[in-house]
Amino acid sequence: MAEVTRLELRTALGPVYRDVLPNPPRDCTADEVPVIDLAPMFSEDLSDRKRVAASIRSAATNNGFFYIKNHGILEETIARCKQQVLNFMRQPQEKKDLIASRTHSKFYNGYLGNRQTRISRNESVDIRESFSFRYSPELDPDHPMNISEVSEEVRRWIRGEEFVWKGTAHLPDFKKDCLAYWSSCLTLARRLVRMFALSLDLEEDYWDDKVTHPGADGVFNYYPPRSIEEVQSNFVSLGSHTDLQLFTLLWQDSVGGLQILSKEGQWLRAPPIEGTLVVNIGDFMMRLCNDLYKSTVHRVTNESNLERVSMPFFFGLNFNCVEGVVPSCTSESNPAKYQPISCGDWCQMRFKMEREDFLKSEEAKKALAPSATVVAM
Repeated sequence: MAEVTRLELRTALGPVYRDVLPNPPRDCTADEVPVIDLAPMFSEDLSDRKRVAASIRSAATNNGFFYIKNHGILEETIARCKQQVLNFMRQPQEKKDLIASRTHSKFYNGYLGNRQTRISRNESVDIRESFSFRYSPELDPDHPMNISEVSEEVRRWIRGEEFVWKGTAHLPDFKKDCLAYWSSCLTLARRLVRMFALSLDLEEDYWDDKVTHPGADGVFNYYPPRSIEEVQSNFVSLGSHTDLQLFTLLWQDSVGGLQILSKEGQWLRAPPIEGTLVVNIGDFMMRLCNDLYKSTVHRVTNESNLERVSMPFFFGLNFNCVEGVVPSCTSESNPAKYQPISCGDWCQMRFKMEREDFLKSEEAKKALAPSATVVAM
């Protein structure tokens, strides 16, 4: 009889573990991952907005994942961005390598090729390619400004890098179409963070001045179909992990592949629902609310014979903001579990750990590889 297995996860503070049931993945139910209608979020009536906040609180304290509909991002904007992701990923390898992250980036921007990451120590290398870019103030849809106008305290945490756009300038409208989607996500995230504030019994504008130059990472993932060998060896497309910041907005195409680990240790498939995005809680949000909201383990496996595209947007506070547990989530009987830390320091700790672990594993493989050196006897 199959037994419960233990899954090791990387966090900024070291490994943590989750038990996984031996059952095969199944589709989630509407109670496990609900669909939340955001239409009332745009209402001028506070009671309407509080209804959205209450729905978020219910989902965030359960499995930490939910779908959103009527979110305001145009389908044409999504479709154009998806096509640009395919245009980029279908290029010859040497074109993609013009913006290779490990060659050109200080801050994890740019292109990562297939099998160049291993996000989970318990699972295979990731069968995924990705293109990533981070916040730059001149691209901000709500208040664009030159980086020289940003205070030094904030400026030193800005992580956008121009090489990603220079190296893709040969692709017509690539930057325009990618930024249209990213900008729409940023505008939505700034509205949504107000709903999160209400959901935690805070003032609606509690985080407004802390998301002026936020963590706002665009990552476009391309999952090729797995080879026969990869299927037989149970290779994952993206290994088990949690997200880092406040929350993530995810558009996924119709192919599917996202799986969520429930509180009970059951893998749940979160299939695509037309017209929705998926939202999930990140580690920093869980920390800020004293573990009330759940940053849930998830992974991706492309089990189809098709290309799969997903376009997550990772949203957090300004990286210079040092934040502790919010006042509404502590009491005499429930003191703060965590010391204040900046969102930037929190993220950099895990980024650095993941990169160092991968490079160590690659060096270990090289050391074990057979040598082709001819030795005189």
